[in-house]
Amino acid sequence: IVHSLSSPDIVSLEEIQDNNGATDDGTVAADVTLAKLIDAVEAAGGPRYDWRAVDPADKQDGGEPGGNIRQAFLFNPARVSFTDRPGGDATTATDVVEVRGKAALTLSPGRIAPDSAAFEDSRKPLAGEFVFRGRTVIVIANHFSSKGGDQGLTAQYQPPVRSSETQRHLQAQEVHDFTAKILKAQKNAAVVALGDINDFEFSRTTRIMEGGGVLWSAVKSLPASERYSYVYQGNSQALDQILISPSIRRHCSFSYDSVHINAEFHDQISDHDPQVLRFRP
Repeated sequence: IVHSLSSPDIVSLEEIQDNNGATDDGTVAADVTLAKLIDAVEAAGGPRYDWRAVDPADKQDGGEPGGNIRQAFLFNPARVSFTDRPGGDATTATDVVEVRGKAALTLSPGRIAPDSAAFEDSRKPLAGEFVFRGRTVIVIANHFSSKGGDQGLTAQYQPPVRSSETQRHLQAQEVHDFTAKILKAQKNAAVVALGDINDFEFSRTTRIMEGGGVLWSAVKSLPASERYSYVYQGNSQALDQILISPSIRRHCSFSYDSVHINAEFHDQISDHDPQVLRFRP
């Protein structure tokens, strides 16, 4: 975060476990986990981040049994502020309203469609409203269902069956529709949907999210040879994405990079590479 990403103003995290990790005793809070990370960032010379998240219901979001993984936001309060609208919990959905011509979340932070079948036994998207230099940016943190269970590329059945796509397509539709609500309330709203999409930038999953020009995957701004964040069985893949709304793509100066600090090396701290988007509102 500090040395490879230069301490972004907003950091979206995935697979944040509860306070006692894989111990399965009903614990769902992650404040201790996040405090340890924030302390480590500061010790490495980074800012003193603040954080926001919504605790999941016990054993409802997949991942390591007992771990209760979830997405979370870190943000640098010296540079960006978070708009808190209380009431968000594991099962209460945030929505979009129009306030004086601007889109606003009813709950911030809040989860998108937590009761939808699209997110059964999977991570629910986390939405938050940030303000930077007077401009609101709505960020949606995602961790779509994994490819586990799919038939392999070299399996006896060809073409291989990718059964996991069914749920990802439903998840992509929920995020697309939520973003469309934001843009209906405010055509020029700045929206960033990001995270481990667990599918490629050319996949149907991504096309669903991008449908009607609602979002656009910024990884496509890179040369084809640099579009990867994950290597599996020797295949470079872009599973991690940052998708942006039209106002950012067309009216802001932006740059995107997939920072290759894990995928190419044996001493990985993750099997995914982080990604960075910089833009001037």
